[in-house]
Amino acid sequence: MTGESGAAGAAGESGAEAPVTVLIADDDPVTRSGLSTLLGAQPGIRVVGQAADGIAVVEQVRLLRPDVVLMDVRMPRRNGIDATRELLAGADDPPKVVVITTFENDDYVTAALSAGASGFVLKRRPVPQIAEAVRVAAAGEAVLFPAALRRMVAARPLSSAEALPRAALTGREEGVLRLMATGQSNPEIAESLAVSLETVKTHVGNVLTKLGAQNRTHAVVIAYETGLVVPGLQGA
Repeated sequence: MTGESGAAGAAGESGAEAPVTVLIADDDPVTRSGLSTLLGAQPGIRVVGQAADGIAVVEQVRLLRPDVVLMDVRMPRRNGIDATRELLAGADDPPKVVVITTFENDDYVTAALSAGASGFVLKRRPVPQIAEAVRVAAAGEAVLFPAALRRMVAARPLSSAEALPRAALTGREEGVLRLMATGQSNPEIAESLAVSLETVKTHVGNVLTKLGAQNRTHAVVIAYETGLVVPGLQGA
């Protein structure tokens, strides 16, 4: 569901929005340093810390309370998938997690999305695009690239452990999920279905609850893996 993070939506005494705070997790010190410098220079973003492995990520999040963790998945001691799962399960107000990856077809990325990451961004993207992904995640939206996600999930076997009967969703909820799978935001879904934004938010909330999804990105992954949404059909 859409929503604002604490720092992203909090207004200071002057009325200006507080910057989105970010923790950068990557085992390559050059990547960490470069992202820290370049992202920190982007408007509305403040880098508050760095971590070189999954164990340090969890420790730093508990200490620094960032809004967003920019998470590499291939790290020593504990990988980014397990770190994501621990962060989202172990806190009342966990940070949003955005996976940063070299290859979009990495199985680790799909696993991290299933663990509850809000989305992913490629390391080769220009820094302003990475910054925008951070802002989008902090605001509670999915950082979703539908075509890339379809390719990743289509290459994986169906996940019977997550399979749910199609009847668990109403017809309108399935329609909303299909539009979510194309990357549409709540306002865009509202326009497509000619309904109010509040109605869409209700449907999205019901979809997440019924699928047991961490967020809308996870819901789309489950939809593809269980066959509720089939790549190439119904605009998915």
